[in-house]
Amino acid sequence: MSRHVVIVGGGIVGCLTAMELVQRGCRVTIVERNQIASQTSGESSWAGAGIMFPLLPWMYSDQVNILTHYGAQHYGEICAQLLRDTGIDPQMLNSGFLLLPTFDRTQALDWCERYQVTARAVSAADYGVQSPHGDEALWLPEVNQVRPPCLMHALRAWLEQKQVRLLEHTQLLPLPAGTDQLTAWQTQDGEWIRGDQFVVTSGAWSFELLKGVASQLQIKPMRGQIVLYKPVKNLNTVIYREGFYLVPRRDGYLLAGSTLEDVGFDPSTTPEVLAEIRQKAEAILPELSGLPIIKHWSGLRPGTPENLPVIGAHPSVGNLFLNTGHFRYGLTMGPGSARLIAALICGDQPWTDPSPYALPEH
Repeated sequence: MSRHVVIVGGGIVGCLTAMELVQRGCRVTIVERNQIASQTSGESSWAGAGIMFPLLPWMYSDQVNILTHYGAQHYGEICAQLLRDTGIDPQMLNSGFLLLPTFDRTQALDWCERYQVTARAVSAADYGVQSPHGDEALWLPEVNQVRPPCLMHALRAWLEQKQVRLLEHTQLLPLPAGTDQLTAWQTQDGEWIRGDQFVVTSGAWSFELLKGVASQLQIKPMRGQIVLYKPVKNLNTVIYREGFYLVPRRDGYLLAGSTLEDVGFDPSTTPEVLAEIRQKAEAILPELSGLPIIKHWSGLRPGTPENLPVIGAHPSVGNLFLNTGHFRYGLTMGPGSARLIAALICGDQPWTDPSPYALPEH
């Protein structure tokens, strides 16, 4: 009889983990507090920009880069499989990535050489954008993006085809302190969900579920706000400058964002941030001035120190695993972390050393 794995959290990381486990022959249930692949306030899987690149990867540790690089290399085959099996296009797009000053050029080029990522020195003006701090930009033509809502719809359809049980609008109670073995987890309605193994992929909400058994887990919500334009002139590449990005979609829409706000579990949007995003976007693309904002939304990212997720078995609770805390890069790290946790759950050889991602014992 195949093992039954219960996944707690139905965002991109949870769904990719389910996909990996199904392909290893597991029976899978996903427990989701809201609805999978819906526009739910606060869910970072729906709200993200979908850039398959860690923005300034030379600022991160090797452990972060190992996961993001794996994702960048494997998303093409994942998206192709989802489109083939479900007919839903995740809208993966090779848009490239234009990095505007200021940034450490030597550090950037050294990293690109080390990870074999193509980089070219270019003029920002050649791409039709303004660069307030000099025209010497860096062009990374191999960077891709995906449209997160489309990816989530495709993942949901694929999981339903594979008879994955989706328990939506179901909230679990926090695990009580002293839990040493997990065979069933109680919902707020008093029901018990049973499984052979459990893996928490609940992003920003993970600490609330695990604070009784993992007080050392350093995850907190970090709000990011994004706005959507429909410019007259199509932008052909992702643009990044000093913590701010513009992301063009295939249908001509343009994302602008995002913020990093430590405001707890508050998914609201604010006029102050809207004005700030407008100002930054118009400094790069002046033709955006005066255009209407089509949409303004936010997501709550699972903030962690150094952007390092926790992936592995709980050190003292039997049958409990964690795959959470990916901060800004849940989408980019998703394929690598899903494959890693699935191997650990199934007792297979992991594709990379899991020790840097383990939850400390205390």
